[in-house]
Amino acid sequence: MSERTRRNGELESLEKDLREWEGAEVAAFVQRQPERKDDFTTIGGFPLKRVYTALDVADTPLEEVGLPGRYPFTRGPYPTMYRGRHWTMRQIAGFGIAEDTNQRFRYLIEQGQTGISTDFDMPTLMGYDSDHPMSEGEVGREGVAVDTLADMEALYDGIDLEKISVSMTINPSAWIMLAMYIAMAKKRGFDLNKLSGTIQADILKEYMAQKEWIYPIEPSVRICRDCITYCAENMKRYNPINISGYHINEAGSSSLQEVAFTMASTITYLDEVTKTGLDIDAFAPRLSFFFVCGSDFFEEIAKFRAVRRVYAKIIKERYGAKDPASMRLRFHCQTAAATLTKPQYKINIVRTGLQALSAVLGGAQSLHTNGMDEAFAIPTEEAMQIALRTQQIIAEETRVADVIDPLGGSYYVESLTNEYEKKIFEILDEVDEKGGTIKLINEGWFQRHISDFAYETALRKQSGEDPVIGVNMYVDPDDDPDIEIHPYDPETATKQLARLNRVRAERDDAKLQSLIERFKAEAKDDSVNLIPVTIEMVEAGASMGDIVEAGREVWGTYQESPVF
Repeated sequence: MSERTRRNGELESLEKDLREWEGAEVAAFVQRQPERKDDFTTIGGFPLKRVYTALDVADTPLEEVGLPGRYPFTRGPYPTMYRGRHWTMRQIAGFGIAEDTNQRFRYLIEQGQTGISTDFDMPTLMGYDSDHPMSEGEVGREGVAVDTLADMEALYDGIDLEKISVSMTINPSAWIMLAMYIAMAKKRGFDLNKLSGTIQADILKEYMAQKEWIYPIEPSVRICRDCITYCAENMKRYNPINISGYHINEAGSSSLQEVAFTMASTITYLDEVTKTGLDIDAFAPRLSFFFVCGSDFFEEIAKFRAVRRVYAKIIKERYGAKDPASMRLRFHCQTAAATLTKPQYKINIVRTGLQALSAVLGGAQSLHTNGMDEAFAIPTEEAMQIALRTQQIIAEETRVADVIDPLGGSYYVESLTNEYEKKIFEILDEVDEKGGTIKLINEGWFQRHISDFAYETALRKQSGEDPVIGVNMYVDPDDDPDIEIHPYDPETATKQLARLNRVRAERDDAKLQSLIERFKAEAKDDSVNLIPVTIEMVEAGASMGDIVEAGREVWGTYQESPVF
């Protein structure tokens, strides 16, 4: 008897046993004690069976699951994963002026954090200087204020950038932040090829979901392209873009839409960079990704495993990559801020812990755990310490990091991974058929899908169909949180403007104006990389606003078409 014949016989026997079990034991038990509801689904809407067996993965070739560090990387991008070293524990921080955030960085590093992640205030994100009328009341409030190179130098003062990776969460003005980072590193004598970290820079998800943009789509994508090509040639360890599903999910999408829409953006960036003649293997190994780890424990794990496999196939089959490093999807993960509640806010610690565990079991390369008080304000030091300790407990006490992909082979997880892969490719095929990512953003296609799922989710929570402990289930009527939130220093803007004005007073305006004119000329020529001239501008004392306004003169601004 051949192995295939024996295997088919075993599956037929299992199928018969399953039918008999459902018709006998299950039917009798359900008659006495009905199940909790008629149908079960993941949060993302995938139907769930009562039980999963070998029948559900019978058609899955073994090579689709594979081994860690081997194509298609379902089980992880590296051969030893956390047995070599734990994921990077990268707690985000940013508030006040640069010195304030620098102090928080130092505190977190003392507590055992292994990577820095920086939040910027809204004026910095949107390219306004701190003295712009649009900045009033927002300077340093929900992130750190950075106007000039002097702020960047103060932000990372005393931190060895060759030993710790630095992530910067910024998008429409990300290329300016990269230029400041490079100028600062050169001034301090660092080797650019030894710097590690990333700028987020993913502008397409802004048009889809987060709504932080400055310029029209095409020049914005060109800037992303310039960041990628510059870093490929000058910063061998740096990730020039962090393509982000996190904000798509936080805007209300399903987990499936999160990863599928992120892959649609990725294809657009890959197309733009390869059009320059740069080989896929020259830049793809340094692309990085950012996803949420939500509340549906097993769905999130399957999502991470599936998107790794999808990405590997896209890079190999669509772009002809030869280097396995190009096919490895590496991602940062953050627990789901949208799930945090003000009622009974301390239970956010439990939510965050379980979400973080799903990220680890899904194979994340770095992780941020939210503070219990982030539904109220920027987290306090105590909240950040607890969040970091949550990761450290998972890493050091649970032993889950000792075995790679410990849920690999689970009938349920493998089946859900397969379903995710299938649905992601279906969405990508639809995007291609309808004209591509940029066309569909302009038509509001992505935006409608996100808003529709967000609306449906809100209705389910309102009705109680989707439970939220403390909000629509196990509500405590006496819950009145007595909470100490992170304070905002009213002198922040005054301090920030003092440094900005000092830089303006000391710079050579004639030299700067010459550089700005050069920038505008190069901005009109799509074949020129804008990073070198931007570095020269920040070195000459240009502010964020100076550079952004120069770009606005050339490209104009973006106006979104309303979605109904």
